[in-house]
Amino acid sequence: METVALHGPRLGVGRMCAALVLPRATYYRRLEAQSPPPRPTPARALPLAERQNVLAVLHEPRFVDLAPAEVHARLLDEGRYLCSERTMYRVLDENAEVRERRDQLRHPEYKKPELLATAPNQVWSWDITKLLGPAKWTHFHLYVILDIFSRYVVGWMVAPQESAALAEKLIAETCARQGIQRDQLTLHADRGSSMKSKPVAFLLADLGVTKTHSRPHVSDDNPFSEAQFKTLKYRPDFPERFGSLEDARTYCRAFFEWYNREHCHSGIGMLRPYDLHHGLAPRRREQRAAVLREAWAKHPERFPHGCPVPSALPIAVWINKPSSAAAPAKLADQRALDGAQAGGAVVAAMIVNAVGEDGITTQGGAL
Repeated sequence: METVALHGPRLGVGRMCAALVLPRATYYRRLEAQSPPPRPTPARALPLAERQNVLAVLHEPRFVDLAPAEVHARLLDEGRYLCSERTMYRVLDENAEVRERRDQLRHPEYKKPELLATAPNQVWSWDITKLLGPAKWTHFHLYVILDIFSRYVVGWMVAPQESAALAEKLIAETCARQGIQRDQLTLHADRGSSMKSKPVAFLLADLGVTKTHSRPHVSDDNPFSEAQFKTLKYRPDFPERFGSLEDARTYCRAFFEWYNREHCHSGIGMLRPYDLHHGLAPRRREQRAAVLREAWAKHPERFPHGCPVPSALPIAVWINKPSSAAAPAKLADQRALDGAQAGGAVVAAMIVNAVGEDGITTQGGAL
């Protein structure tokens, strides 16, 4: 655009657009969008002096608390006509004097959360869903904490009620089990009562965990937890109702064992969350690549596009990815931060591995 605008008058706009493979219509359309023509003043518009006179009349003590419609009517009763009622509104609007006079509840403008994870234990997402109980109007509450990079369920719990104290205990034990260091983790949730409670906020502040919340009534701001709940409730063996609290815990224990260790997740290149969370994904991908190379060597005619390769390992996961211009800069900043925290990550990994197989597979349970 700038090149055409600079050299177009001398060399010709058509020739410049052809050389740059830019349609002329696109050039002129963008040119108009950059510099919209000023709106012409209507011939019937009041001169500036008359508009100031109208504003002065509206500011008179007897008219200052009246609507323009009533001011217009009273002036007509006095045998005066300054302008139309609509013009009075225009004059007031030009001077920022048109607003709701009563005190109104103004909702704050919620900023869209933009979260980036380039490794496990950087961003967790958590939520609570209901599981139907044995009788009508009875249900249990399932708390789930999910790592958005690896999709690994790092903590879960089934409880008879939703409670900030229970959520606080689950988060504290999960952070300890995963070896979370200060300023390492961001915990994202919606705006439920437990998520916004003071006990949880104080705990996260003590642990050095950054907390973020979804915008009100925007489920897309917490997509990974919502997708995980859908995977749970769309399982063929998911019961319509659970017979008891222990029944729900038994089912969830088996489900999360399957989800973490056996489920090949489409969002992470058909890898298992356990493998990606604990650094086993490169070896798993190389094993798959070796199988594909062997198949291609035996029957290359079956692969017209050459030797197939498995899906690439994930390098970045976003909640509300920003514009294409801002995303690379944020990704570069996060990678620089990852390099600075490499030592802390190694220590955290050692703590996680020290928990043992039993501690890793039974995240949560009967709190």
